[in-house]
Amino acid sequence: MPHRSRTQFTLATVLGLVGIAAVALLDVHPAGAAESFAVPAPAVDEQAPAAGTETAVLAGGCFWGVQGVFQHVRGVTQAESGYAGGAAETAHYETVGTGSTGHAEAVRITYDPTQVTYGRLLQIYFSVVTDPTQLNRQGPDVGSQYRSAIFTQNADQQRVAQAYIAALSQAGVFPAPIVTRVEPNTGFFPAEGYHQNYLDLHPTSAYIAMNDMPKVADLARLFPLRYRDQPVLVSVA
Repeated sequence: MPHRSRTQFTLATVLGLVGIAAVALLDVHPAGAAESFAVPAPAVDEQAPAAGTETAVLAGGCFWGVQGVFQHVRGVTQAESGYAGGAAETAHYETVGTGSTGHAEAVRITYDPTQVTYGRLLQIYFSVVTDPTQLNRQGPDVGSQYRSAIFTQNADQQRVAQAYIAALSQAGVFPAPIVTRVEPNTGFFPAEGYHQNYLDLHPTSAYIAMNDMPKVADLARLFPLRYRDQPVLVSVA
């Protein structure tokens, strides 16, 4: 569905208009539904980190929910919505929404690797954030801009991501093949200000309540030691 249509109704309005049909929407995003489960931790992780912060860029559907989840992860110092996989001149919401730019809605995660490693971020990603078996869609959102993708920032991240996907695939963790792509870093372009902190600002909107708040709840349920109640928010000028 067109991304911009998500803000048109409150949850109460949607439920009043479509009744039981609206409740059925809760089942279209397996990664955020009640049956989410913690996948095994990666056996291969990043090498011993240096002091300071590192960056990961992950795409797994609408960036509102991806950002919202990682803002609640201990060790994450910032999670910013944006676009990855395409050129700077097409990194604009309306253009990306056509599905013709090569971009995916993505989140740039800045984290302290002494508190949470890259591999552990990927474990949360596959457990809570994305359904890695859906090709060019996540739940109600369809198009290559909603693809499940890992944009590796260096050779070490590429090694970890590829090894993890191979291990999960070999173990048959998911009921269908993993289609999450490992893509090179071609630049990250921050999204418009009104997309930042969207889950925190609009927790009761229909789209967020149905598709994304369950993911935050699953993070707290499945990874209680990695969950923090107060999210780290992006400063928007």
